[in-house]
Amino acid sequence: MLLLRFIVREFKVLSDKYVILNQIQSPADLKRLPVEQLPALCQEIRRYIIEVVSHNPGHLGSSLGVVEMTVALHYVFDFPEDKLVWDVGHQAYAHKILTGRRDAFVNNRKYKGISGFPKMSESEYDAFGAGHASISISAVLGMATASYLSGNENRQHVAVIGDGSMTGGEAFEGLNNAGIAKANMLVILNDNGMAIDRSVGALSRYLLRITTSPAYNRVKNRLWRTLTGKVRRVFQNISSVLKSSILKQSNLFESLGMRYFGPVDGHDVVHLVKVLRDVRRIQGPKLLHCLTVKGKGLPMAEEHQAQYHAPGLFDPVSGHILESKQEPDAKEKYQVVFGKTLCEMAASNDKIIGITPAMLSGCSLDIMQARYPERVFDTGITEQHAVTFSAGLAASGYLPFCAIYSTFLQRAYDQIIHDVALQRLPVVFCIDRAGLVGEDGATHHGLFDLAYLRCIPNMVVSSPLNESELRNLMVTAEASGQPFAIRYPRGKGVQPDWQSVPPQRLEIGKGRCVREGRDVAVLSIGPVGNHALAAAERLATEGISVAVYDVRFLKPLDESLLHEICSRFSRLLTLENGTRIGGLGSAVSEFMTTHGYTSRLEMLGVDDYFVEQGSVPELEAECGLDVEHVQAALRSLASETQQ
Repeated sequence: MLLLRFIVREFKVLSDKYVILNQIQSPADLKRLPVEQLPALCQEIRRYIIEVVSHNPGHLGSSLGVVEMTVALHYVFDFPEDKLVWDVGHQAYAHKILTGRRDAFVNNRKYKGISGFPKMSESEYDAFGAGHASISISAVLGMATASYLSGNENRQHVAVIGDGSMTGGEAFEGLNNAGIAKANMLVILNDNGMAIDRSVGALSRYLLRITTSPAYNRVKNRLWRTLTGKVRRVFQNISSVLKSSILKQSNLFESLGMRYFGPVDGHDVVHLVKVLRDVRRIQGPKLLHCLTVKGKGLPMAEEHQAQYHAPGLFDPVSGHILESKQEPDAKEKYQVVFGKTLCEMAASNDKIIGITPAMLSGCSLDIMQARYPERVFDTGITEQHAVTFSAGLAASGYLPFCAIYSTFLQRAYDQIIHDVALQRLPVVFCIDRAGLVGEDGATHHGLFDLAYLRCIPNMVVSSPLNESELRNLMVTAEASGQPFAIRYPRGKGVQPDWQSVPPQRLEIGKGRCVREGRDVAVLSIGPVGNHALAAAERLATEGISVAVYDVRFLKPLDESLLHEICSRFSRLLTLENGTRIGGLGSAVSEFMTTHGYTSRLEMLGVDDYFVEQGSVPELEAECGLDVEHVQAALRSLASETQQ
């Protein structure tokens, strides 16, 4: 709260620096500006984003790269009557600033503040929510088709796709459908060559050939500058022939039925306005290819684009990332523990392969890549492909460790079932960012994986209490010979000395008691069990004895352990950092019903709603998963046993 007051106070002082931006509360205000003032406005918006995000961390590089594009779009089109969808919604900071949320931007991604992504319930200008990649073309095609069916053929529909999203399969499905549809829509390809890490794959190389062909660009630019009006539109009609003859290949987008325009400089706002006005008059599906620089306007962000995708706190002038002022902490992030352990395992098992869909550094697979580059594959933003690619490797005798964020694994659910589990292939799913993830909010919380994996036959579902247990589960998965899921959260663990203990194989489906007690028992899965241990320690000072069990495996459940617990205790609590529906609590309840146990069971997990953004401690408190809530629930249960 003090930091928020500081930010608000500071920006009241800084407001004099934003002479033009201070006049803009809505796109209507923007349209009153002469086009000659737009470059200066873009510089103010970019500076404002840098100032705010330096104090209030968020997605920096992507939004800096689309400032001119955003200004031009709102200057030319009539949103929200026209429809605008941002793919990979973290590009939309300038959009939010221009659409009535300029002052609220200081609370971006904060608890009870505005979302870091477009959100339909937040603004009429957010035509569609977008936290996951590659969805914009399909969504805009649906909107454009609805307008056509309703007889509103003048409404414009724009999808801005970039940051690697064009590599996603759904983007191609949308393009394929759009090319034959009677839809008035414009796809803007924000081509910055990056996702979070640098874009990979054949499409990335294809776009590079288009954008860097000197002969094609030289001829096109000369003609474009000299032609106007109807003659310019005639030039567009023959442009595909020009591209084909000079590039010696057909244009991918035009072969799918999209009118292709570009590439154009995505940072020349005046020229973009002219191009968008021309393109707007052309009916049907079309694509404008814009070249941008991720991190534009902040030299450090331009030079280190992956690091400045979401850099945390940084100096707004120099761009240098600020070191944390907290006490030194020897504890390691779970992602790093995973990356280092997998590299160790790969040294003794040449069948181990690392796979990730565009999360190489985020998942710490870059650690293994540095040592075994030929055995690590970044597939791009292609979750479905990554899982089936893993299945193909497993079917051929290799052992793939597929590292993927929980929220993105949802996108490959059919592949998990059909391509992996049904065939009982030994793919190890290393599910990163499981549970509440914090400021990214509802689109990124990893709350559903326990429930949606538990119902799949042949699947082992597990989660470690700490770093040592993560290592143990990894070597257990290596030897299991079947589909195996290991989920772990974002952030640091609890064991500074985790590397001092060699990992050991566990018995699959075997839980353990980590603290003895007599009054009440708590069963937990994953690192949230450390909250149960802390609550038990506090309650011991009140004379309440709490037994804490780490089940380790949601599937298969340790039924012998459950029989023992249900026979000993009349009051039980389950604790999980996931949905209460379908998770550990549901599994224990089903077990008790099946075997006729009548112990009182209380379940702590996330209720049936979408949790918004905030810090992890704030969200744990909201969802009742913090130490205080666990302690209160256990105290209440213990008091019942004494009555």
